[in-house]
Amino acid sequence: MATKTKAGVRTGKGGRRPPVKVQKGRDIPLLPITVAGILLAFAIGVIIYSVANNRPSPPPPTAAGIPCDQLEHTQVHYHAALQILYHGNPINIPTDVGRLSTCFYWLHVHVESPGVIHVESPANQTFTLGQFFSVWAASKGTSEPLDATHVSSLTLGPEDKLVVYIDKQDGKGAQVYTGDPKAIVLQNHEVITLEITPPTVNPPPTFTFQNGL
Repeated sequence: MATKTKAGVRTGKGGRRPPVKVQKGRDIPLLPITVAGILLAFAIGVIIYSVANNRPSPPPPTAAGIPCDQLEHTQVHYHAALQILYHGNPINIPTDVGRLSTCFYWLHVHVESPGVIHVESPANQTFTLGQFFSVWAASKGTSEPLDATHVSSLTLGPEDKLVVYIDKQDGKGAQVYTGDPKAIVLQNHEVITLEITPPTVNPPPTFTFQNGL
C-alpha cells in the first residue's frame, strides 16, 4: 500500500516517486505560414504594379518640330496625297501614321482615307514631305528615310532610280520634280508620287480624293 511522504506526495512501490512526464514541444503548423507568405508576396506585387502604372507616361517625341497633341486641330485643315511605286507596284502607306493612342501629330493619316496626308494645324505654316516622313518614323518607332537611295523601308539598288512627280491638280497633270523630295511643300489636293524605277510609270497613276476631302 502506498504511503505519503512528508511533502504529501504519494509514492509508489518501494517509496519511489512516479516518473515525471515531460511534454514534448508542439509541431509548428506549416500550412498557415505558407499561405501567409503567399498573401504577403501577392500584396507586395500589387503595390509594385500600382506604383509602376501610376507613373506619368513620357510625352511622345516631337517630330521635325511637330508635336503630338491630344486633339485634332481645325484652324488649318487640308489634304495632300502620297503614292509610292516600287518597280511598278504600289506600296501601301500605313493608315495609322501620325496617330497614337493618346494624341495626333499635325500631319497624320486616317484609315478611311489611305494615302491621304491630313494637315491639321493650330496655325498657318508650311509643312513638307520630309516632315511627314519624320512623323511617320516617330509614330511607328521605325526608320523612315527619304533620300536618293531610300524611300521609307525601300532601298534602291544599283540599277534603280528615284523619280518624283507632283500633280497640283491645276490641269497640267503630273510634273517631274528634280529637287530634294524632303523639301516638297504639302499643298491642298496635291498628289506626290515617289516612283522607284524601273519600270518607269509615266504618267503615274491618278489619285482621286474622296468626297469631303
